[in-house]
Amino acid sequence: MGETQDLFAMDVATIVRELAAGGVTATALLEAQLREVDRLEPALGAIITDLRQRAWARAAAIDESLAQGQSPGPLAGVPIGVKDIFDMSGLPTTGGMGLHREHLASGNATVIERLESAGAVLTAKLTLTQGVYAEHCPPFPAPRNPWSAAHWSGASSSGSGVAVTGGLCVAALGSETGGSIRLPAAANGATAIKPTWGRVSRHGVFELAASLDHVGPFARSVVDAATLLGVIAGPDPRDPTAAQQVVPDYRSAAGRGCEGLVLGIDPAWIGRDVDPEIARALDAAVAELAAAGAEVREVTVPDVSDMIWDWFGICAVQTALAHRDTFPARRDAYGPALTQLLELGNSLSGCDYQALLLRREAFRGQMNALFTRIDALALPVLGFLVPTMQQMENVDDDMIAGFHRFTCPFNLSGHPSVIMPCGFNHQGLPIVFQLIGRHFEEDRLIAAGAAYQSTTDWHRRRPDISAAQQS
Repeated sequence: MGETQDLFAMDVATIVRELAAGGVTATALLEAQLREVDRLEPALGAIITDLRQRAWARAAAIDESLAQGQSPGPLAGVPIGVKDIFDMSGLPTTGGMGLHREHLASGNATVIERLESAGAVLTAKLTLTQGVYAEHCPPFPAPRNPWSAAHWSGASSSGSGVAVTGGLCVAALGSETGGSIRLPAAANGATAIKPTWGRVSRHGVFELAASLDHVGPFARSVVDAATLLGVIAGPDPRDPTAAQQVVPDYRSAAGRGCEGLVLGIDPAWIGRDVDPEIARALDAAVAELAAAGAEVREVTVPDVSDMIWDWFGICAVQTALAHRDTFPARRDAYGPALTQLLELGNSLSGCDYQALLLRREAFRGQMNALFTRIDALALPVLGFLVPTMQQMENVDDDMIAGFHRFTCPFNLSGHPSVIMPCGFNHQGLPIVFQLIGRHFEEDRLIAAGAAYQSTTDWHRRRPDISAAQQS
């Protein structure tokens, strides 16, 4: 391989093809990637655990198997980072909590096993918010946005979003309970997929709220994200909630285009309290999809007002259950945001919780009814521009509602989403949009997203990290 920047120009398929042809080795790819980690990580702060010793062994094993004529896996040699919620045998799974730094995993999460079986080279465990919830707490500070150190880097999967856009890995795994794949993708300008709840096994994954937690990939393109999703998705006997539905060939789906796709748009909803720059970028993205063959249809999305706030109660009760062994017994190890959530969860009555669950089911049914008339729904992820770190120190109810407006309702309903960059604002920060689809129809979203990215280049833009960290 030539210069290091060649790695940035190589998508997953190119890496695997070059490996198979002998044009590059897995160890050379890893060496190039680690040079970038050494150069960029001090400015970005996205890594909790450096896995390079393990990665060198994996890369050498891949090179040996290829030399013996074995076929490469779909992720052979690809440097991938993982949010520090996935068990890896013999390593701590911190979940962003100092409390867990010394607790070593006794086995691997299912998604880790699937990535490595596909040939991935796991290079780092990435930083996140405390307990996979809302705030970064010592000893794990927030990573820095690669476009501007003065701006927010996203919610709990912040490390995954920063690592991919900032060049610390080719792709990454993250998770989302209320927006933590989509919001870091929005803040950092990454492509990502939040799959249908249950599409990906949660075995060996640090839990926030079991019926809301989704595992999904970050990447530089829809095609790359689809390749990762195809590897990690599917039934798992160790997780009975993992769906039994057959997993489509997502990589092939990416080539289908969006001819005939019925794309819903709710002008009244997205025309209210959405920044004009974001609204224009979304309009342009919808026009691009229409030009590629999608039929655009105006719809009315079910009212999400209850879902924006009901999410807290449902998440709180489930989080309280997940932390019952350490909270309140180890209250001193918890930051204020997670403490407040746990106290809410422990205070709700069974009747209060049941009322939340009934409203959730009603909303899910209303969304399913909407998807009898459309194949996908186009929405912003954020209705306002990426906030500054200073603004994040004074978050009020209006800002919380803004963060939740286009994210939490679809965690409660479990519908999948593909997230893509679609422009930049006047500050030079990325704008993204999302396509939401029917349960277990990620392939339809992937096809549309790949068609969009085949005629646009927003996802190929790269930040000048040295300049960004001086902002």
